[in-house]
Amino acid sequence: MSIIGNLEKMLFSGQDNAMLRFGLGNAYFQQRDFHSAVSHLEHAVRHDPEYSAAWKLLGKSLVECEEAAKAIEAFERGIECAQKRGDIQAVKEMNVFLKRLNKS
Repeated sequence: MSIIGNLEKMLFSGQDNAMLRFGLGNAYFQQRDFHSAVSHLEHAVRHDPEYSAAWKLLGKSLVECEEAAKAIEAFERGIECAQKRGDIQAVKEMNVFLKRLNKS
């Protein structure tokens, strides 16, 4: 069974948390199924609003779905969360993504 299949099976068995949703979002992102990635990543940040990695991947997924305004919001929220946690690398990465979006 595929990674997505295993994770979906866990989800359907009643396990629903930020890490599982992030894993699904990441797996769908890798498969280039960006709309499914967005759906799972939105659930991830609802479970854990301070999950900066989920905000970052949500922003990247929204860019791929051509939803720039929502992507900007996700990156801004992710930057805020990452700054609170002291995750300087995530802040730098999301600032780069944000600058690219603001230029286009």
